[in-house]
Amino acid sequence: MKQMIIRPGGGLKALTLVDSPEAPAPGPDEVRIRLKASSLNYHDYLVASLPNAAADNRIPMSDGAGVIDAIGEQVEGFAVGDAVVSLFFPDWQEGPDGPSVFTRVPGDGIDGYARETITVPANWVTHAPRGWSHEEAATITTAGLTAWRALVVNGALKAGDTVAVLGTGGVSIYALQIARAMGARVFATSSSDAKLERLRALGADQVINYRDVPQWGSRIREMTDGRGVDHVVEVGGPGTLAQSIEAARDNGHIALIGVLSGFSGDVPTATLMRRQQRLQGLIVGSRRHQQDFVAALETTGIRPVIDQTFPLAELRSAFEWQASGRHFGKIAISIP
Repeated sequence: MKQMIIRPGGGLKALTLVDSPEAPAPGPDEVRIRLKASSLNYHDYLVASLPNAAADNRIPMSDGAGVIDAIGEQVEGFAVGDAVVSLFFPDWQEGPDGPSVFTRVPGDGIDGYARETITVPANWVTHAPRGWSHEEAATITTAGLTAWRALVVNGALKAGDTVAVLGTGGVSIYALQIARAMGARVFATSSSDAKLERLRALGADQVINYRDVPQWGSRIREMTDGRGVDHVVEVGGPGTLAQSIEAARDNGHIALIGVLSGFSGDVPTATLMRRQQRLQGLIVGSRRHQQDFVAALETTGIRPVIDQTFPLAELRSAFEWQASGRHFGKIAISIP
């Protein structure tokens, strides 16, 4: 089979397509999957692009979607031919307490899904949404589930709530779609007027160009008659957190899920405290969360926005496109 590895030293130039033996037949409680697709996340980009960020010859990519082609003994709930998707934290099956390290995350601490076949424990996957392409399904396991947990699991989103989403990456667009499907009003930001129009078409109630309006948190507060929004899906990190705190209402919820602008910085803690806001960091979710999310996707009819699809052999080009910031939604990888 073909698989992509990161040669010693790391960086995008180290991405190399190589031949490798096919995944072994599954043992008890295992399934073998013929992988068909993956999708790019900022986490994958950091692992692939930063020097020495991954172990030598690591197989990247935390998202995987495909079809079960063999099942081991004692496996229940799956059959040969089932379409399945991976888990970001395969050991986090359920419960509120998630891992704080990436040592068991596919594509980072262990080998990932940039390959044609893989054998894993059956509880490392869930069913994919019915009727979805593999490329669509591969977008739910990190970006989609993060948005779901931020708004629904942690935020207890309900109809009539107000939500702010930042930018047009995979998490933000999924958050917009989930919020609209559940009857919430959405305020969206971008630096591109063309992208803002696309956000409107997806259902955003109000849009703001943050280059034209650097104090966009105050603008959102004005748009909500001085109240602020119930939820902010914060993907920027230190460069945007102050504005997110300004945008959120008193006792509002800010889900901190991204570090696109850096790993540390100043936080207006006095404002956060005075407004008694809840700032919660989170990384993806559990297997139970993903099963609930798949059920919700099938019920609501949400479908992901895929910007472009690249073949596995062009993974480097896909990452370079991601780094350009010109994409809208998810970037998918097809695995022949």
